[in-house]
Amino acid sequence: GMHIFRKVDWLTENMHTRDFTVSAMHGDMEQRERDLIMRQFRTGSSRVLITTDLLARGIDVQQVSLVINYDLPSNRENYIHRIGRGGRFGRKGVAINFVTEGDRRVLHDIEQFYNTSIVEMPMNVADLI
Repeated sequence: GMHIFRKVDWLTENMHTRDFTVSAMHGDMEQRERDLIMRQFRTGSSRVLITTDLLARGIDVQQVSLVINYDLPSNRENYIHRIGRGGRFGRKGVAINFVTEGDRRVLHDIEQFYNTSIVEMPMNVADLI
């Protein structure tokens, strides 16, 4: 498959062309660049952050209105770190997971672990953000 960092950049570009304010962050970036992105994020000037598993832990996700997971985290405990607690401070958080047939088992595992259900993305997803 496509290298994950290239995928991150590709998605960012695509969302930019659709006028979303998006920040992307990945492990190839220098710390300085990452700090800048996190600052934009905390001030709310960017509301969508696209990132990879490695960096998700350090992120304070209370600002996030949308989290896109390219791939399900390798262990289920990381899932909640990645999507945050959602809906704190009256904000409604949305998490979108890109999954393939091969992810069904992991997805089910996550649902059981968090006692939740992860449903197929509705067509009106833009209204939820």
